[in-house]
Amino acid sequence: MRDGKVRAALFLGCVIPVRYPHIELAVRKTMANLNVELVDLAGFACCPDPIYFKARDKVLWLTLAARNLCVAEEAGLDVITLCSGCTSTLKEAVFLLAEDAALKERINRQLAKLGKEYKGTARVKHVVVMLRDDLGIDRVAASIRRPLSGIRVGVHYGCHLLKPSQIMDVDDADYPHILEDLVAVTGAIPVPHREQLLCCGKGCLHDLIPLQMTRDIFAAMTDAGVDCMGLICPTCFSSFDLGQITIARKMNEAYNLPVIYFCQLLGLAQGLSTEEVGLHWHRIKMDSVMEKLQRATAGPTMTCS
Repeated sequence: MRDGKVRAALFLGCVIPVRYPHIELAVRKTMANLNVELVDLAGFACCPDPIYFKARDKVLWLTLAARNLCVAEEAGLDVITLCSGCTSTLKEAVFLLAEDAALKERINRQLAKLGKEYKGTARVKHVVVMLRDDLGIDRVAASIRRPLSGIRVGVHYGCHLLKPSQIMDVDDADYPHILEDLVAVTGAIPVPHREQLLCCGKGCLHDLIPLQMTRDIFAAMTDAGVDCMGLICPTCFSSFDLGQITIARKMNEAYNLPVIYFCQLLGLAQGLSTEEVGLHWHRIKMDSVMEKLQRATAGPTMTCS
């Protein structure tokens, strides 16, 4: 950090640019409001995937992750991620290569073919961790212009941000509160529910199990009386936004629960419009939430239709 500005390399991964560029839009706009400079580096590639790719060939997986880290090291920057899976891959690579000198040497022999050497100088943080640790809750709170008073947000952590805890080192893996703290900064109400830490199910190679897990989370949030679901991972976003349509079709259960990435929520609280944070691209619209907020603040009507 220099002169109050945080400067870091933005690692977009695969899913956000291809399927959810509105999440990227919300991140860029909210970070600009916080004096964070996100640097776009040429050469970043897939993280790669922390489940299937790693299971198929762990050495190749680690080599590709280290190559991404080399790109940031060469620029003298730390890495900010927007996806929990990307965070998991890159942080595990940092951890493993720091723990095992022989493994690091093996990976560097592979990287030498590309003219690169992994040194271990770049840190990796998910954007919400950067907000908490590098900026601080007070600075995020100072950016709020339109508190989301009365909006009840069911927090979804997912798998990769918290575990394995020795590697991720973000929060208490069983009793986390980083997302609740950040949601509260926006003026919204973070709402606990019985499936707080359940996986979205995306990593399960089965037709019905992922959908059932997603359905269980929706049921828990509905019982808790939330207005929307707040999350931090594009893969989870896919499971819940599109997943509701699949649940309605296959299970004959309609939840109609809006799903929002944290930086979109933050953008609304900073005074950005629904279009500026990309809410109009969601399959499950935020109109019910915006109408509740409009009634609470007696401001102009805002819709996502």
